[in-house]
Amino acid sequence: MTETNTNLHVETRLAQAGNRTDDEKTGAISAPIYLSTAYRHAGLGQSTGFDYPREAQPTRCILEATLAELEHGTAAYALSSGMAAIQLVFTLFHSGERIIVSDDLYGGSYRFFDLLHDHYQLNFSVWDGQDQQALADLIDAHTVALWLETPSNPTMKVIDIAATAETTRAHHIKLIVDNTFYTPLIQKPLDLGADIVVHSATKYLAGHNDILAGAVVAKNPEDAKQLEFNLVTTGAVLDPFDAWLLLRSLKTLPLRLHQQEANAQALVKALTADKHVERVLYPGRGGMISFYLAKGTEVDAFLRALQVISFAESLGGVESLVTVPAVQTHADLSAAARQAKGITANLVRLSTGIENVADLQADLTQALIAATR
Repeated sequence: MTETNTNLHVETRLAQAGNRTDDEKTGAISAPIYLSTAYRHAGLGQSTGFDYPREAQPTRCILEATLAELEHGTAAYALSSGMAAIQLVFTLFHSGERIIVSDDLYGGSYRFFDLLHDHYQLNFSVWDGQDQQALADLIDAHTVALWLETPSNPTMKVIDIAATAETTRAHHIKLIVDNTFYTPLIQKPLDLGADIVVHSATKYLAGHNDILAGAVVAKNPEDAKQLEFNLVTTGAVLDPFDAWLLLRSLKTLPLRLHQQEANAQALVKALTADKHVERVLYPGRGGMISFYLAKGTEVDAFLRALQVISFAESLGGVESLVTVPAVQTHADLSAAARQAKGITANLVRLSTGIENVADLQADLTQALIAATR
């Protein structure tokens, strides 16, 4: 991203992402896609800065500079999926160390943490995300980091990042925040005291349900250096074409998120007033809503009756999607664990798209009526 004027608003900086990066050659407004896996050297000890694409790749570098600026980080890394991003962060830790995690997370994170515990001897403790003294009490000599999502997936719990950062700093452990739901347009965890931010870039950053990607942004040069070394070593980098698509998608992120949030807030009001809905969970910002269907309203019938909104397992795209966490994103949790977290069979998660809100509301209303016995 161009650094000539850091006073520009984020909408302008994102719209201009990649522009003027090829001025010396072509003046291209859209950053080129460099597909080459080999780069010519003039002689021994001479390099253009690009030697092999697992280490650095021109299109990906433009994207990563954009992501780092967006999150106010030292450096960013674009990876092949959100889970690859999570895995990269965990290469910072060692067997026998302890990670504290907040108690409501994406189901894939739980699955990965179970693997790390069972096969790599990393230990985990669970925090409710609210009580700072309880967090401090969980920290022992082996604790190295706290991992959290806010808002959480799928019950939309909000955690005070700044207050949590005070606790983690006082105990000299890293604070890592999954910022997928809010994006850096709504909250910047690094500015609030976090050390590392993670995104499933598949979701809001890409925003069109057509790219699989992840992102890691580091605040401190020391973390950035280690993450870069580990990524070059393991190699789960984002390919050039998807890097270009993600860069292009970021240009419209402010417009998309504005419409998604406006739609969500209108739908929250409608769902809260609907007798077919028992309870609505909404964190106050963003485009994600969860709600419990009232007794007598059948989940499967509701899903089948939808005509505009799609039943699909993702979020953050321009198309509105509904997911049933108990049988999709969190199916690997035990029934008891899901119950304890409030992930019941009648919980539905709605990712609000950019459609006309009247059409979305009408679709939800008719589907809820159709699903009621």
